Amino acid sequence: MSGLASGTVLVGVDGINVAKNVGFGIIAAVMIFAALCVVTTRNVVHGALWLVVVLGGVAAQYLLAAAEFVAISQVLVYIGAVMVLFLFGIMLTRAKIGADSDLNNRSWALGIPVALLLLGVLGYVIIDGLRDTVVPDRGPTPTVLLSDGYLGPYLVPFLAISFVLLAAAIGAIVIARKD
Repeated sequence: MSGLASGTVLVGVDGINVAKNVGFGIIAAVMIFAALCVVTTRNVVHGALWLVVVLGGVAAQYLLAAAEFVAISQVLVYIGAVMVLFLFGIMLTRAKIGADSDLNNRSWALGIPVALLLLGVLGYVIIDGLRDTVVPDRGPTPTVLLSDGYLGPYLVPFLAISFVLLAAAIGAIVIARKD
């Protein structure tokens, strides 16, 4: 026997949940690797599939934060609908399916120092602005409140997004059918 009772949570120093932190680190590492693969792959379809891994990692992070409704919404909306739309757009716009050497801009190297500068500025602003802030420990939000929010005042924007996705699909078909 391991000496732990069933249902015991491993808690480290100062009440920190060690398993959640380890899970967060693993999921974050996978997400960073997949995000780098999204921007470095030369195959458009592979880039879209790596994006599915990143979005799945976001859903897993929501599960770690005890936000199950948001995690399921992430899977349904982004992985289910948006990625299918991306793949349809790739297929219908006659993009090269295989590896493409002309996919990158010639001045891509300029983006690396700009991105590092932006990372440094954002890091400084976040650390300086939140230096003395203590985040309160809140329990999970009930799903009823989230669904009432979606189906109440946010119903019109939610429906508007579906029309934007429909317009994008129709636009991809129109571009693909131009002969």
